[in-house]
Amino acid sequence: MFAFLTPLVLLLNGLAAGVLFGTQLGGFPYLASLPADRYVHAHAFFGTRYDPAMPVCLIGTVVCDVALAFLAPEPVARAAFAVAAVLAAATAVISVAKNVPVNRWMRTLDPDNLPADFADRDPRHDWGAWNRRRSLLTIAALLVNCAALAVLL
Repeated sequence: MFAFLTPLVLLLNGLAAGVLFGTQLGGFPYLASLPADRYVHAHAFFGTRYDPAMPVCLIGTVVCDVALAFLAPEPVARAAFAVAAVLAAATAVISVAKNVPVNRWMRTLDPDNLPADFADRDPRHDWGAWNRRRSLLTIAALLVNCAALAVLL
């Protein structure tokens, strides 16, 4: 089981970290630069692409890390997998509590007929800040997972 879970956790965590790293490099800076109507359209488009895959990657990372925290043969590796699980779980909590509600709201808006108070409710600043936090957490989880595996080599 250990031999199956170690590459799986790296795959799932790596995919999640890669997507979130990509949003920091280009996705969010692009969205932040758009006028409101184009932003709503683009955000809704991206959200429908990432929302189905990211929960699988994040929850899969947590599940694999928890299992590895019990299965790893070295105590340092077990502790590292547990830390990685907490970091990935924190990412999932931020996603569900802060980012996903905005993604869902964006999909309900008509870019050609935005609410009159959209400028006051524009979520870009807060969404971007929470996305930055979850990106850092997911990348940290990947680094900790790599360190756990390095201990075992």
